[in-house]
Amino acid sequence: MSTHINAAEIGDIAESILLPGDPLRAKFIAENYLENPRCYSEVRNMLGFTGTYKGVPVSVQGTGMGMPSMGIYSYELIHEYKCRNLIRVGTAGAFREDLNLGDIVIAVGASTDSNFAHTYKLPGSYTPTASYELLSKVRDASEETGIKFTAGNLVSCDVFYENDPDWWKAWANVGVLGVEMEAAALYMNSAAAGVNALAIMSISDNFVTNEKSTVEERQNSFTNMMKLALETAIR
Repeated sequence: MSTHINAAEIGDIAESILLPGDPLRAKFIAENYLENPRCYSEVRNMLGFTGTYKGVPVSVQGTGMGMPSMGIYSYELIHEYKCRNLIRVGTAGAFREDLNLGDIVIAVGASTDSNFAHTYKLPGSYTPTASYELLSKVRDASEETGIKFTAGNLVSCDVFYENDPDWWKAWANVGVLGVEMEAAALYMNSAAAGVNALAIMSISDNFVTNEKSTVEERQNSFTNMMKLALETAIR
């Protein structure tokens, strides 16, 4: 079995799983939204839990920061634990002034500056996208709950502290909504395996206005994103 997750049995992890980068966000979701949550893994302090949401089994697993870490966890969840619906719940920095802190953005596509796709030996560039099945489900969940979102292209970047302070403007000029660090790897691994993936992001900072969320807000306060992801996962 996986050395990074170390669940006791295949059935310990549900087919539908939420993937926050922060393991403490995984713990928060499990304790506040899942019924009878059980911690199935504490390996490397990357916490994983399974419980039920409105009677449906759902898991939540921390994945760490960056595409290499997301690549490891999503691959093992798909191939070793048979997860079929993988929903990233995380934060993104906005490239548009009208995206406010706490607004929800859905990554229909995930551009990237990463070399992650080299493993697939493709003869050209590849644009990983969310699965249409989960996009349809999140739209229905949004209409039912009244939780609004903006959908579009995000960019998954390898570097957090860029030397050029204006690096993001080139992406903004082609309509990219914002930046995060994991969705492209999740989308690639899921597409290659024929399973469903979706990234639901809360805006934590804005490159135009320079607004920023606190660490506590990033960890605990983006509850609409969590609710929307859970409602999507059980459909």
